[in-house]
Amino acid sequence: MGFLRIFSVFLVAAIALFGAHGQPMVPALNIFGDSVVDVGNNNNRFSLVKANFPPYGRDFVTHKATGRFCNGKLAIDFTADYLGFSSYPPAYLSDDAKGRNIVTGANFASAASGYYNMTSLSYLAISLPQQIENYKDWQNKVRKLEGDVRAAEIISGAVHLLSAGSSDFVQNYYVNPLLRGTYSIDRFTDLLMKSFTNFVEKLYGLGARRIGVTTLPPTGCLPAAITLFGRGSNQCVPRLNADAVLFNNKLNSTAERLLYQFHGLKLVIFDIYEPLLELVMKPSDNGFIESRRACCGTGTIETSLLCNSLSVGTCTNASQYVFWDSFHPTELANQYLAQSMLVKGFELIS
Repeated sequence: MGFLRIFSVFLVAAIALFGAHGQPMVPALNIFGDSVVDVGNNNNRFSLVKANFPPYGRDFVTHKATGRFCNGKLAIDFTADYLGFSSYPPAYLSDDAKGRNIVTGANFASAASGYYNMTSLSYLAISLPQQIENYKDWQNKVRKLEGDVRAAEIISGAVHLLSAGSSDFVQNYYVNPLLRGTYSIDRFTDLLMKSFTNFVEKLYGLGARRIGVTTLPPTGCLPAAITLFGRGSNQCVPRLNADAVLFNNKLNSTAERLLYQFHGLKLVIFDIYEPLLELVMKPSDNGFIESRRACCGTGTIETSLLCNSLSVGTCTNASQYVFWDSFHPTELANQYLAQSMLVKGFELIS
């Protein structure tokens, strides 16, 4: 266990002790993005990209599939725990997002969404612009419940988290010859930065002041990416990882510009590239056994509908695996990622 992880564990303990009998550290938590953070908004949509069936959710607190692309908790669930919330932000399109349940935040994310709108359209996901519209609707409901003054305090004090970009590459750019022929990787990442900038500008204009954004993971190390683009190798695909690093560098520089531009904005970029790469390259150092194959099915290609109760070969102990399905981490890996974000997270809540 590395120093950062040990330090993070101590932080978790300190946070738990501090907030054991108090209120959450922030008034609300709102989530935007793709399948890494979707908790069920795609469940009732005409989309093939969903996870509201077994074996998804088998290790969740309810032992039921909720729409989370995981065997249990997502990294954002652990984040909610660390912030002191007693429940998780409900999927905004679910029946749980009613009445006072939404005052402490909601989840607007949609699996297969991305910064590039055509990614969302291709998979019938909820685009980021539409997620913003749903967020506006949430704000109006909070105003009716709490009044304008308190609602403004909730909005400005809330943490807003965004996780997007992986679908734009793995599920669109790399499998779409027309898109690759139109945009070089450099131009495509510039296009995604414009979308990111627009998203932050809109959130800021709506009163949000605390925004956290995750980087791309090492996309070349996702089990499905190795299977599809590794040319028979069982190693991470260097080209895909290089593209992720390019994107992440631009994300950080764009965030710096936005911080300079918008007064009072707290904008934090959470690096999940290095922590997940650490788990993939040194699984045994972090308590895992397998990082090439995922737990579900063969572990090489299954995700969404292909990861189901009939999938042959699904593991019995997901905690030994870094990945649950061929795109998404297990609950234990998500906990590790959430802990790795803690230090930077204090910049958002301080």
